[in-house]
Amino acid sequence: MKYDLDRNTVKKGRTMSKNLLFILVIGILGSSCTKEVEIDIPGYEETIVIDGRIETGQPPVVFLSTSKEVYAPTNVEAFLNGYLSGATISVSNGTSTVVLDEICSSSLTPEIAEIVSAMLGIEVSLLSVYNICAYTTLDPTVWGEIGKTYTLNVTYEDKTYTGETSIVAPTSLVTSYWLPEPGTPNHGYSWCTLADPPNQFDGYFWEANIIGYGNGNTIWADSGFEPTYSPAFDDTFFDGLTFDFWYENPHAFGATPDEFRGLYEMGDTVVIKLSKIDRTAYEFYEKKYVQLQTAGNPFATPTNIPNNLSNGALGIWAGFSPSLDTLVCQ
Repeated sequence: MKYDLDRNTVKKGRTMSKNLLFILVIGILGSSCTKEVEIDIPGYEETIVIDGRIETGQPPVVFLSTSKEVYAPTNVEAFLNGYLSGATISVSNGTSTVVLDEICSSSLTPEIAEIVSAMLGIEVSLLSVYNICAYTTLDPTVWGEIGKTYTLNVTYEDKTYTGETSIVAPTSLVTSYWLPEPGTPNHGYSWCTLADPPNQFDGYFWEANIIGYGNGNTIWADSGFEPTYSPAFDDTFFDGLTFDFWYENPHAFGATPDEFRGLYEMGDTVVIKLSKIDRTAYEFYEKKYVQLQTAGNPFATPTNIPNNLSNGALGIWAGFSPSLDTLVCQ
């Protein structure tokens, strides 16, 4: 028995030696294949941002600014300092070409001030306080017309950027109406009926402006058009259909009690602005608002926002053809 035990022990020792040798060889081979990888992450590079819009019956309005580093200050002063002046900007509709004037918000006409307010998300009454400068024109030869294509040309610091957009035919709402929500008889969503044209791409952009309040509260009354939570949508799932849908009150947030957020109150008077936009403008705004809604979410899918601008510029040059409807919530 002792002889057998010693022989087994020897066998085990030889097996362990072989295993150790095998692990040693694998370790040597593995270490010889290891390579140190260095990743050169580029630093932040400032980029020009172009925010241009032209809609039916209105002049083009263009803002120039610079992109911001993710850790840059986000106060009002930093926001204002990001806007650029001194550029040469022109708009052409294929027949006429007009060089835009640089006009500051303190001297805007009421019509242009409303457009600027919608683009920047700043109330009309505050524009003169901020005094932001934009590029526009009072020459009606290049104002928005249905069916026309508009080319934007921006020259700033010896670089030129171009973009192209079209103003497509609008689609008006069939009807609009208000319904109270269960449990809140004096508050509810506004509803509408839309008949989508068949066999074509249709992109939409939704905005609303409250011009009167049923409870006499005028804190937001006529403060300008505000986009809803997801204002850009297309007809991928309802091409050629007639259907009803609801939309929230974009003004009813912040100080509004939780149970009434997004709802209109009985007696409110709302101006609905449903605009048609071309495919590129739709893709830009749809991705932009997705990114805004998921900002800071570590589980959200990264979103690259497309645009229609050349030479590496960020932003959009977009054509809008709005259809307006007035709704009294009752």
